[in-house]
Amino acid sequence: MIDIIITSYNEPKSTLRAVNAFLKQKIKNFRITVVDPFPEVEKFLKKNIKSKNFIFFLDPGEGKSYALNLLFQEYSSENKDDIFIMTDGDVYVSDNSVSEILKAFKDKEIGCVTGKPVSIDSRNSKYGLWAQTAFAGIDKTRKRLSREKKFFECSGYLFAIRKSVILDFPLETSEDSIIPFLFWKKGYKIFYAEKAEVYVKNPDNWGDWLAQKVRNIKAHENLNKIAPDMPRTKSFWNEIKEGAFFAIKQPRNFREFIWTLELYFARLYLYMKAFRELRNKKYADGWRETKIESTKTLD
Repeated sequence: MIDIIITSYNEPKSTLRAVNAFLKQKIKNFRITVVDPFPEVEKFLKKNIKSKNFIFFLDPGEGKSYALNLLFQEYSSENKDDIFIMTDGDVYVSDNSVSEILKAFKDKEIGCVTGKPVSIDSRNSKYGLWAQTAFAGIDKTRKRLSREKKFFECSGYLFAIRKSVILDFPLETSEDSIIPFLFWKKGYKIFYAEKAEVYVKNPDNWGDWLAQKVRNIKAHENLNKIAPDMPRTKSFWNEIKEGAFFAIKQPRNFREFIWTLELYFARLYLYMKAFRELRNKKYADGWRETKIESTKTLD
């Protein structure tokens, strides 16, 4: 059984697109579960989706990680060929995404597979260029680490795991970081399925950009408390080591060069802000605690 779990937050039209992106693929023995805390989203989706493979799960509203833990246990299986595929309602996947993920799992040593986030933002704007640069850097790093069979964190936009290996995970950090580490500790490998694409709209203004990035950094930095022995691939120092020189090579003109310089200062500021907030307040699963309106494309 392939369980596709789509976590959403009051984005009915975008979530409908996310579901349909899976329904049009050739998949055997699967179900799609949308997890959302809004009953009106359930009503909208059930009106527009007639597939018997679709299920709606009313999120109790305790955060994304809490909801995923509930479904991990409810949909648990002893068959390690059964798969969980996880994504979000505000993104959508390529037509070959499931086949590419399943192809990777033919290797029994692989426990986690992550897809390739692709920015749909134009680089003709500053925030579009920032997104394109960040995604290109992530792609480069994941290709290298996957090829070298080293540990790396997955993308919450699209990643998959074998069932029966873990039944839950800590709530105090991002699931795309801690879950791969739990598999790694059990002797499984992580694989980057770069042909399994997931299309992402990124923030297009300072307020939304900062809110999203600070939230992500806080989740990853909390790993120091939860899993101090975990090899970090997303951190301030790794970003400098892996990304600083890479980013400055991306501009194609003078305008993009200036925007890239601004990106350095923006990333420094957001790390300072995230570290300060972590010192003053204990981290909690703040999934969509602040609405990031500019990432919505349909709702």
